Amino acid sequence: LINDVLLLTRERRDIGTTEPVAFRESVEAAWAMVTDKADGAELVYAGTSESAVIQADSSRLRQVLENLLVNAIEHGGTDVTVRVETTATGFAIEDDGPGVPQEDRHRVFDTGHTTSEEGTGVGLRIVERIVEAHGWDIRVTDGIDGGARFEITGVEFVEK
Repeated sequence: LINDVLLLTRERRDIGTTEPVAFRESVEAAWAMVTDKADGAELVYAGTSESAVIQADSSRLRQVLENLLVNAIEHGGTDVTVRVETTATGFAIEDDGPGVPQEDRHRVFDTGHTTSEEGTGVGLRIVERIVEAHGWDIRVTDGIDGGARFEITGVEFVEK
């Protein structure tokens, strides 16, 4: 909890310098950091170019990815499948877990909102702040398998 609050406080500042960042490598590094939370979780790519490069603060992008991946594991269960894809205007991360009910979607980015007993309620708020600091947008929708889908748009691709 203390680390999450400190991170949230730091996120009030602007992001650092942006640079071309290999998107898939960032996803792989974030996945390596969180897979100890669920040995049976699976990461799949759908429509994600191996050569996709985006303009981002690489460490902040990694925080976004780690938080979204942990969220998928915590809410989708240890055998969750997490799907990552690049889109025409950004990227999306979705899972095949229970999803986010329509009536709760406006609150998922609120500080303190959590449905997990272990959750602090700041992870998605941190994600939103980092996304906004990049000039991007984020929204939560339904995934193709009924889980949660987080779409980040407004991302500048350097290469695809």
